[in-house]
Amino acid sequence: MSSTQYTKKIALVDCNSFYVSCERLFNPKIRKKPVVVLSNNDGCIISRSTEAKALGIKMGEPYFKGKDIIIKNNVQVFSSNYSLYGDISRRVMRTLKRFNSDIEIYSIDEAFLDLSNFTDEEVEKVGKEIRATVLQWTGIPTSIGIAKTKTLSKVANHIAKKTQSGVTSLIGIENIDPILEKVEISDIWGVGKQLTKFYQKNGIYNAKQLKNKSNTWIKKSSNVLSSRTAMELRGIPCIDLETTTSKRKSCVVSRSFGKRVEKFQELREAVANYCLNASEKIRSESLVAKAITVFVRTSPFQRNFGYYSNSKTVDFPIATNNSIETVKVAMSILDSIFKNGYRYQKAGVMLTGLSNAEGKKNLFSSEKDEKINSLMRSIDNTNYRYGRSTLSLASAGVQKRWNMRRQYSSKIDTADFYCLPTVRVY
Repeated sequence: MSSTQYTKKIALVDCNSFYVSCERLFNPKIRKKPVVVLSNNDGCIISRSTEAKALGIKMGEPYFKGKDIIIKNNVQVFSSNYSLYGDISRRVMRTLKRFNSDIEIYSIDEAFLDLSNFTDEEVEKVGKEIRATVLQWTGIPTSIGIAKTKTLSKVANHIAKKTQSGVTSLIGIENIDPILEKVEISDIWGVGKQLTKFYQKNGIYNAKQLKNKSNTWIKKSSNVLSSRTAMELRGIPCIDLETTTSKRKSCVVSRSFGKRVEKFQELREAVANYCLNASEKIRSESLVAKAITVFVRTSPFQRNFGYYSNSKTVDFPIATNNSIETVKVAMSILDSIFKNGYRYQKAGVMLTGLSNAEGKKNLFSSEKDEKINSLMRSIDNTNYRYGRSTLSLASAGVQKRWNMRRQYSSKIDTADFYCLPTVRVY
């Protein structure tokens, strides 16, 4: 067996219409029907089934603009359910790691996988096995593109979405120019709107033309990233797999309200909730925060009510991930930046200066700190088992009238036993 068969092989696994697929997973009745999922506050369309795309429903279009087509064609509409999508995503990624632990989680529904340990002849068969396993174990359909570089695997994935098998391999193809000629310059990974305009102005309209353009011209006229893209289209790996995730430096939790907030108490409840969520997130990654920022703003599109935006940052005396401490400081910040008479559209908190919590001791550490840490662990474990906000602080409120608008929520939460669908057998 020739050693040349073991060339670099990168697979891009992309979940098809991921948010829609997650909703269909728990609702088999809508599997063949047109489905769309909306963004926060039911604003824009952010995921469409194949059937919805065929009706001409556009990605990113405001819901009210597409409402006539949606009603006329009985399109199933769902509010976004990120806790569900996050859980299903983790299941998909865990399944992929069984084939190779060298995996780069690129987004909630995409991952790059190193298949270099398989021969050229095996790789497409392995791709089909991966696709079948993910579908069987998680219920999520995927498209898989395999090539020598990450950029080419994106191209292969683009082709795979239109094939019945759902898997396309460019490994072993000597001349890929006919394939690249059909890929528009705007569809190439890493080529944005401004770069597309620049390339088209210079007579580059597809991937083949960029691949065959001289490196000297690309470097002189554009930048190093463009040169890397061209090299990758030639089959020369320039962008490595990022298999290790670096620790985050900040954590932001913010939301637009379902309705405008005027009362200070309701704003306090919202900010307290965001603090609890942010603190829980950094605790799950064993991090502590050095400072906290709170910000509020009204809608920039409703100037007749007056526009107001403000924020303030405060350092913690000692770096912390304690929910009680973050809420306490956030409430004092909100007291200083809140102004009466405005209709607030959005608020948020940001924890910054994050560092590892493990082994963090200081002169002021006490037995009380250990008790608080134990309390936080108990709260996290309870909320993980029974659903977020099962245990909370009184300052976070109960009714939460300011919550996001989710008129079409499927109300499925895989982290909450009582939200799981009920199956009846007759």
